[in-house]
Amino acid sequence: MTIDELLEKPFCLIDVLPEQVPEDSEGQYFKVEYYFRTEMKARIRERMLGLLLKLNCYYALTVSAPEDEEGVQNPAPEILAERLKKQELNILAGPALITSDPEDHYMTVYNADERMKTLLSKLAVSEGLFLREPVSDQ
Repeated sequence: MTIDELLEKPFCLIDVLPEQVPEDSEGQYFKVEYYFRTEMKARIRERMLGLLLKLNCYYALTVSAPEDEEGVQNPAPEILAERLKKQELNILAGPALITSDPEDHYMTVYNADERMKTLLSKLAVSEGLFLREPVSDQ
């Protein structure tokens, strides 16, 4: 399956928040989200890196930038760390595609089967993150 085909599949998020914040929330989501994207950016990227490295113990990872034709399979941890900090990435793992943007405080996971979701959930929690389903617009 191609990356474009995987991007059309059902998805879930690996996020710093356990569920989507309601529009009518009394909190200050936008200020906190800005803080996450600026002051906590490096810390959140480290958590995501920890999750991906742990995932790489169970699945081969093929890592590429969106403009790349070919990816690198199982890059060294320090190379994955540098790329995760600096560029958008597509990461193929088993049946799933994980996308990451260095400006976001979440990663998107497409086409994960139940085994992958169970593992990702455990790995996310171990890094202080959460695997969550998106809220439908219906």
